[in-house]
Amino acid sequence: MDSTINSDHILLHSCCGPCAEWPVQALLQEGYSLTLYYGNPNIHPIMEWERRKDTLKAFADLKHLPLHIEPRFEQAYWESEAWRDTYSSRCEMCYDLRMDMAAATAAHMGFSAFTTTLLVSIYQDHEAIIMAGKRAAEKYNVQFIYRDFRDGFRKGQEMAREDGLYRQKFCGCIFSLEESKYKDKIYRSFEGSDG
Repeated sequence: MDSTINSDHILLHSCCGPCAEWPVQALLQEGYSLTLYYGNPNIHPIMEWERRKDTLKAFADLKHLPLHIEPRFEQAYWESEAWRDTYSSRCEMCYDLRMDMAAATAAHMGFSAFTTTLLVSIYQDHEAIIMAGKRAAEKYNVQFIYRDFRDGFRKGQEMAREDGLYRQKFCGCIFSLEESKYKDKIYRSFEGSDG
């Protein structure tokens, strides 16, 4: 798998602040400059989408990194299950959609390469993320940078705690919220939230 970078500035798709901690540190230590990209229409409900966006903004400010925010929010699409005509699972669809968005944004903004903080999670389907990233890269003629950040997952979570970042208790979509053992606590936390 090609892991070289043709440019020293890459677009880093970021699902949230805590998951960005370790990949950002690792990539900066390699000498690259980064622009963070919040393109996550899978985060539901809207209060959670806003929380994670705001947490990533706080992280970007803390690390003095530029951040590009994509305002798409697609809970209705997830709930419609229209994606079942194309994908075998919602997770496959989710990876594909977000990697496509990241690659399109990288190409539009003039980046030659992109990667994702999803590669830090020990809970995600690593190989499916790689496949989605490579498909999107080929489609938009940019490079998908593969790094296995999983060895830094626990350290990144610790760093997020130290930085005072909101750490979520579910993957992101409305279905994963319903499946979370913390569902009731999460819903209670939305009470009084705007949105």
